[in-house]
Amino acid sequence: MAISLRLQYTFLNPHHPAPNPTRQSLIRRSSSLSPPLSTLTWRSARRSGVIVANVSATSRDGGSKKEEKKKKSKKGNLEGVSEELNLLAAMSLDWAPTRRRVRTAFLEVQENLDHILFKTAPKDIQMEETYETNSKGVEIFWKSWLPPAGTSPKAALFFCHGYGDTCTFFFEGIAKRIAHAGYAVYAMDYPGFGLSYGLHGYIPSFDGMVDHVIEQYNRIKGRKELQGLRHFLLGQSMGGAVALKVHLKKPADWDGVVLVAPMCKIAEEVTPPAPVLKGLSFLSVLMPEAKLFPQKDLGDLAFRDPSKRKIAEFNVISYSDQMRLRTAVEIIKATQDIESKLEKVSSPLLILHGAADKVTDPHVSQYLYDKASTNDKTFKLYDGGYHSILEGEPDDRISAVIGDIISWLDSRSSVN
Repeated sequence: MAISLRLQYTFLNPHHPAPNPTRQSLIRRSSSLSPPLSTLTWRSARRSGVIVANVSATSRDGGSKKEEKKKKSKKGNLEGVSEELNLLAAMSLDWAPTRRRVRTAFLEVQENLDHILFKTAPKDIQMEETYETNSKGVEIFWKSWLPPAGTSPKAALFFCHGYGDTCTFFFEGIAKRIAHAGYAVYAMDYPGFGLSYGLHGYIPSFDGMVDHVIEQYNRIKGRKELQGLRHFLLGQSMGGAVALKVHLKKPADWDGVVLVAPMCKIAEEVTPPAPVLKGLSFLSVLMPEAKLFPQKDLGDLAFRDPSKRKIAEFNVISYSDQMRLRTAVEIIKATQDIESKLEKVSSPLLILHGAADKVTDPHVSQYLYDKASTNDKTFKLYDGGYHSILEGEPDDRISAVIGDIISWLDSRSSVN
């Protein structure tokens, strides 16, 4: 009887919903290998965004039927939108031209969503969207939000988004509020995410992705309106790992780092045993772009307010399919590298985390706070807060978190 090696690996970006069946790819890749008749299993609860890794040798006949049942879930539609828009949202989003088309089609819908970040966003912000080809030949999407006309920026803030996300949905409202407070805000979509070029959800190299961020933000720093200003990083969830890597590679380039529920260390009980990690790394070479079955929907654990969880479904260009194998391996390697260098975090540091976060562990943020070498560091826990403290909490909490970021920036934004 043939033996197949099944890999299940879940990594959730809580800033968009769990996989919507209407948006699942019609083509699924699979691979059959013939390992020894033994079982190697690693399971754990969640920490640092890495939820479950399960590698087991199972009978193809016995193990596949359950997976087939999972695939046959009923298709769902976005409520309150036309059939045409639902068909667009259900398209394969593997490549950037389709993602851009879908985003354009949903712009008016998104701007009228019943969420504080959309409803009460300042209207006088100067915005610019740009597609720019970098030195590696990759077309990057980036956007700016500047203070109202006639207001000189106090400083510049550069955003790093979470796994699977884009800078053009919830962050729009966050950026507008920070810009209204006097800051020039910039954000980009990583290659393979949002509106930037690349295979959707695919990270061939985490360090390579970080290098794209460094190059793009260095280009933006050269703009006339930013001369003489201080530069700050803001990283959320996996974007926290990106921001830390950016800082660690170029520590002198940044005047401060703000981390929101960061993925910066994997707890020991969640770290895959060496044989499992070695197996994952090997398979990621053989089938790097392969998608793996998700095991658990943690969207409800990320959004404390159920109505806001529902609105997250309208983030239609987020990546919500199974995580690609190479992506999973690169994220594990990146967090291990960051963990070994936490003492080198030397920039002024603000860490914000929900105390009830079950996606990334607030204790890991405490560990980062303790290990960071900077003397200017602040760690704030929000009682009862879930993972998405900027998007999924009650309105007053969302406003408070944004206000805390602005207050911290205000106290550190004096011109040199």
